[in-house]
Amino acid sequence: MSLAHVGHSEIVRFAEERVNLPKDKADEYRGQARRLREKLEAYLGEHPDFTLKKMLLSGSLAKGTALRTLNDIDVACYISGADAPQDVAALLEYLAQRLRKAFPNFSPDQVKPQTYSVTVSFKGTGLDVDVVPILYNGDPDWYGNLVSQDDGSFLKTNIPYHLEFIRKRKKAQEAHFAQVARLAKFWTRKIKSEKEGFRFKSFMVELVLAHLVDNGADFSDYPEALQHFFTYIVKSDFRERIVFSDYYKPSTVGSITEPVQIIDPVNAANNVSRLYTKERAGAIVDAAMDAGDAIDAARGAPTKQETIYYWQKVFGSSFQV
Repeated sequence: MSLAHVGHSEIVRFAEERVNLPKDKADEYRGQARRLREKLEAYLGEHPDFTLKKMLLSGSLAKGTALRTLNDIDVACYISGADAPQDVAALLEYLAQRLRKAFPNFSPDQVKPQTYSVTVSFKGTGLDVDVVPILYNGDPDWYGNLVSQDDGSFLKTNIPYHLEFIRKRKKAQEAHFAQVARLAKFWTRKIKSEKEGFRFKSFMVELVLAHLVDNGADFSDYPEALQHFFTYIVKSDFRERIVFSDYYKPSTVGSITEPVQIIDPVNAANNVSRLYTKERAGAIVDAAMDAGDAIDAARGAPTKQETIYYWQKVFGSSFQV
């Protein structure tokens, strides 16, 4: 690569200026979610029969992989009780009603059921908190049934284990795992804006990167780490099964017919990528090939202007150094 023009340090600066959620904003958003949780916990202490048992910050903010464009916070809400509805729409209304009781100072329009979650809107910051219900039956490790955003079905999950899973990879690649994840997610966001119908879930991006880390990839040089990510997708044709052994034996994963097989690290029965057709997988491979080719071209570019041109094919016109 034309390291005199664009190397690791230039990618770091671009990430800090254009990609990453600033620390003060991340702290503000975490504080907002914490206050929401603390209010609920105080209410639960006074109402031990209340069916909302636990709230946990989840999603990219909790994992430390949030982008600068973050506009909502994900919070998992564990619900127990025999009277909790099993129908998704009824469950969301049930959750909304109880959140309104827990937060009586909120106006009705600040607590709204959505398709798979209940949105709590804060008028001061303008930030939304998406509260996702998890039906909980008392499992000591906090397994429960989540409403899947893929198809609305109930899906066994474990939020504490998901967060622990990412923390383990972040520890293995101090600072670098989260940063490469943000850069890769920034790339997918660019492709989504350019190609109608393109899909590549953030969770899948994180799991591909976790698989690479587990197999010895070094993420300390960001251009090389990104190239490793794109090369893996192309060489595997996005058809290699990805499975982890943190919370179950990989051998417990059964026969799967879907073309893309990225298995949830906390649920051996859940193929995170089950809705990805051959066509959708092919689009990801094509996009990764284009990005990898652009990085290769940047290596041989004779001028800074040309080097930036090729990096803009990866990150868009906002890439400037």
